[in-house]
Parts: sequence; C-alpha cells; structure tokens
Amino acid sequence: QVQLVESGGGLVQAGGSLRLSCAASGRSFSNYAMGWFRQAPGKEREFVARISRSGTNTYYADAVKGRFTISRDLARNTVALQMNSLKPEDTAVYYCAAAFQGLTNTIPTFIWGRMDYWGKGTLVTVSS
Repeated sequence: QVQLVESGGGLVQAGGSLRLSCAASGRSFSNYAMGWFRQAPGKEREFVARISRSGTNTYYADAVKGRFTISRDLARNTVALQMNSLKPEDTAVYYCAAAFQGLTNTIPTFIWGRMDYWGKGTLVTVSS
C-alpha cells in the first residue's frame, strides 16, 4: 500500500519556477516507478513526467521537456518536479502517481488508468 500527498503548488508569473513535492508512505516505495500527471480546466488529464524505481531513467512529455525535471529521494520517500520557465498553459492540477515496477528493469507505461496509486493533486496557476 502506498499513499501519496502532493505539495508545492501555488500562483506564479509566467517565466517563473515552482517545485512540487510528493511524499509517499509505505514500505514498498522503492518498488514503484513514480510520475506526474496534470489536468487543466476543461481538458483531459495528461502525462507530464515519470522516473524509474531506481531514479536512473526519466521520461518527459514533449510539452515540458527541457523545462521540467523529475527526481526522487529513495531515503526520504519523496518525488519532486522542478518546473522552470512556466507558461500559462502549464496551469493545471498536478497529480503524483505510482506504478508498480518491482525488481525488473521494465518501466511501466504511464497511462492514468494504469496507475496503482495517486494523490489528490496540487493546483498550479501561472499568470501571464
């Protein structure tokens, strides 16, 4: 069982930065690949970024590549999303999610409907 709690959202001007954090509880955190999704008003939830259970493999949506960085701290059971050069179109509720990877090197496909656990989300608003 893994419980996820996001924090760090807020209001920022375009061009600014925010750092989101996801705190995970549960003994098996290291068995899960972790990621972030977002949902803008009136739009479907979309994938943002994911990181493998070891933290060595990352993958980003084209819309955020080069601006966002995902990382994880296995000792502290946390996952972070550093967001730079924010744009108004980044405005959304951001969700942390976990997908079981186990001891394999095969990273799960990050599709919302296939996530094992997720948080309640944190709102990011980017003003123009």
